[in-house]
Amino acid sequence: IVAYRDANGKFPNRMALKKVSGLGAKAFEQSAGFLRIRESDNPLDASAIHPESYKIAQAVLKKAKLTPKSPLKDRESAIAQLRNTISLTELAKELDAGVPTLSDILEQLVRPGRDPRADLPMPILRNDVLSMSDLQVGMTLNGTVRNVVDFGVFIDIGVKQDGLLHRSQWGERGDWQVGDIIKVEIVSIEPERGRIGLAIPQSMDTL
Repeated sequence: IVAYRDANGKFPNRMALKKVSGLGAKAFEQSAGFLRIRESDNPLDASAIHPESYKIAQAVLKKAKLTPKSPLKDRESAIAQLRNTISLTELAKELDAGVPTLSDILEQLVRPGRDPRADLPMPILRNDVLSMSDLQVGMTLNGTVRNVVDFGVFIDIGVKQDGLLHRSQWGERGDWQVGDIIKVEIVSIEPERGRIGLAIPQSMDTL
């Protein structure tokens, strides 16, 4: 992406990312919400709203008598007024959207670019573990789920690199969600590759 930008100049919008060699449809789908274009010709591209949800976002703006280019100060008051006139559940049903998705969209329309992870609870971390060099196999720590993917869960354990709780190490649990606080055990450390392998101690569960 950086090489393409250096060779062709700034991206005019998110859809232009599809021109990057190696960034296929699936990769675009999974990453578009994290790749924000600050000076896009579509203001929604500067938010964490995924392109797949633009129609819902535009419908919300229309219902609030706004446009994607409406100033933030106008959006905040209009969205607040909209939420006072119709419940989130009713609005979601009207727009054929999921309540969590709609809630995220409303948040991004008034606070574009805000990382929702900033509102997640922080784990109680060990003060003697500050970097990968402080880790030892067999050590147990509290961590916070930061991402859930098909093959496992990435967990913030208080060092620069998130650890991976592979699906094979899930044990009886498998319904982890972003924000869950979990006690984990270090099962492997690969400093040269920046990898930390995690497992769930048999007697432990979500705190």
